[in-house]
Amino acid sequence: MNSLYVGDLHQNVSEADLNGMFSEAGPIFSIRVCRDRITRCSLGYAYGNYYQPAHAERALLMFSDHTLAGRYLRIMRSDPDPVRRKSGVGKLFIKNLNKKTIGNKNLYETFSVFGDIYSRKVVYDENGESKGYGYIQYETQASADRATEKLNGMLLDDEKVSITRFKSRKEREDELGAKAREFNNVFLATAKLTKC
Repeated sequence: MNSLYVGDLHQNVSEADLNGMFSEAGPIFSIRVCRDRITRCSLGYAYGNYYQPAHAERALLMFSDHTLAGRYLRIMRSDPDPVRRKSGVGKLFIKNLNKKTIGNKNLYETFSVFGDIYSRKVVYDENGESKGYGYIQYETQASADRATEKLNGMLLDDEKVSITRFKSRKEREDELGAKAREFNNVFLATAKLTKC
């Protein structure tokens, strides 16, 4: 595949900025920052197209831990079919990542041995510091299952990582709602009890 999605862009990043950076991986056919149709403000993501698939793969590896305008870029293969991306198939949530040493590139290198990775992301705060968790989406559920089986509970750069199937916000809220309905406990704090 020749096309890449580049996300988490700063508002001020332009096509020229991206072209200057991504052309280091090979000749670029086109780059487009997606913009609001009315305001023309950046929507925070772009698409880049290379002439050769090998150059797109090189860019994925070269820039997976790269910052531009103070933000870590999220780079993945562009998939015109949103069904796979949104399905959650093969998607994992990884927590307890070493905040100092594990970035997108390390995440890719560690998890790619279990199968082809569709996307990956270490989550960073507004200061560019890792929050200690991230996501991996494999091309297949079998790859995700292998990674979970082999790496869950293992030490990764001196931190015991926890790997679970990714759950959407709605799934998490439904789970919490079901748990809340199971209990009728009341907790009273700083209440004064008086004897009758």
